[in-house]
Amino acid sequence: MRFIQGLAAGGVLLGLSPWLKPTWARAADTTATGSAPVLAGTEFDLTIAETPVNFTGSPRLATTINGSIPAPTLRWREGDTVTLRVTNRLAEETSIHWHGILLPYQMDGVPGISFNGIAPGETFVYRFKVQQTGTYWYHSHSGMQEQTGMYGAIVIEPRGADPIRADRDYVVQLSDWTDEDPMRVFHKLKMQSDYYNFNQPTAVEFFRDASNEGLSAAINKRKMWNQMRMNPTDLADISAYTYTYLMNGVTPAGNWTGLFRPGEKVRLRFINSGAMTFFDVRIPGLKMTVIQTDGQNIEPVTVDEIRIGVAETYDVLVTPKDEAYTIFVQSMDRTGYARGTLTPRAGMAAAVPAPDKPVSLEMEDMMGDMTGVARAHHARTEYGPSTDMRVDTPRTNLDDPGVGLRDNGRRVLTYADLHTIGGPLDKRGPGREIELHLTGNMERYTWSIDGVEFGRSTPVHFRHNERLRVIFVNDTMMTHPMHMHGLWQELESPEGRFQVRKHTISVQPAQRVTFLVTADALGRWAWHCHLMFHMDAGMFREVVVA
Repeated sequence: MRFIQGLAAGGVLLGLSPWLKPTWARAADTTATGSAPVLAGTEFDLTIAETPVNFTGSPRLATTINGSIPAPTLRWREGDTVTLRVTNRLAEETSIHWHGILLPYQMDGVPGISFNGIAPGETFVYRFKVQQTGTYWYHSHSGMQEQTGMYGAIVIEPRGADPIRADRDYVVQLSDWTDEDPMRVFHKLKMQSDYYNFNQPTAVEFFRDASNEGLSAAINKRKMWNQMRMNPTDLADISAYTYTYLMNGVTPAGNWTGLFRPGEKVRLRFINSGAMTFFDVRIPGLKMTVIQTDGQNIEPVTVDEIRIGVAETYDVLVTPKDEAYTIFVQSMDRTGYARGTLTPRAGMAAAVPAPDKPVSLEMEDMMGDMTGVARAHHARTEYGPSTDMRVDTPRTNLDDPGVGLRDNGRRVLTYADLHTIGGPLDKRGPGREIELHLTGNMERYTWSIDGVEFGRSTPVHFRHNERLRVIFVNDTMMTHPMHMHGLWQELESPEGRFQVRKHTISVQPAQRVTFLVTADALGRWAWHCHLMFHMDAGMFREVVVA
């Protein structure tokens, strides 16, 4: 299918962008194809402009930084002060948000929250001290520019020796591209929330359920979904019907390739820069040892597969043998995939597996904890027309890999496997708790927090340096990657023990998660679902630390 494979040479139309090879750019690793340019040091000049691209056979205009997709990989060093001069050559306002980076709030790059945005023709200078290490990324926080190509990787090297040793190091930046105007995509979702979902329930599935569960159970199951006005196959708002999935800006047909010598230890820095896509990553024939998430080193854990929520990062180590391997990255709804190749010699490629069959949402994804008296019900009397359901008994387990990955025969990473080395940054317990419900109405395609869209909301207030617990309850049947700017979210186990430090936490359907926050960064911060259209539709809050 064209919309899955794309063009073998799809991407930026070379020769049409004067910013593609600036004299101050350090060339990307010549052992990889299709990787972004690499810029290192403390002084950076970034130019935002429109650039012609062609991923599918239809030329389009993308929003680029220095003329490349992805934008240049920025290599910083812990302890340095970096200066980034960002020039806007668009006809509209723009911005850059440094995702997961600790900095003064005025440098965070969210128009209307932390600064005014960068007007056409203007240059804004970001300057801050680098206080961390690891893998991060940066992207626009203006309009739909993130969807149209404006994202890049950040690699921060430790001031001293890196405890993680690797012979070779690759960024693997994942994203989703559409030839459609993103505002048109958004309009279609507002008109019909499952517009891009072609995995609708079928008569064949009904008779299969009847055979497995009995006719009465199958009828009741279908009746329940109909009463809730929910679709059990609605795993992703946008599918490969319009999306082409990219790896380092390269289509599946283009096949991003990274070389290695047999026996080398290779570090792969996976970054999900998709606007709307959860990606499931595996390398058939090769185990992945996960050593970092969201820039924070964790106790190593070896797995076959990783689900990467939008905006999350996972670093893994692999030790390939003298053969080629496919990096296979399928979308959660199984309509398409990105792919690349690790190989000891150029020109070699491994087989590309067929995508898994799509799996419908299960009862626990709607009703939560099935061990008690669990139920989901219409919540309009509680939260108004912006909310179409409420989960009474949400589940609290962190060891669920999620729909489509349960019992698939592979060892799949879960949050229960993640343990940040060194424990929590703050040993204090919480002084207070805040509970927030992630809410939505699929028919209206509205998304909100506690039934209130951002435009009608008031800020959440944290007291400077307080330690507090935040409780998220997901009252929807979609997974929401919740990102808090400027502050770490320290996820707890169901028993209340420290688990893992993250800047983005994916909250599964009908799930309750808790995390601790130390409000050590004064200012105004954004807090939102990182599914771009969910954020734009209202699942967004401002946090004020004072």
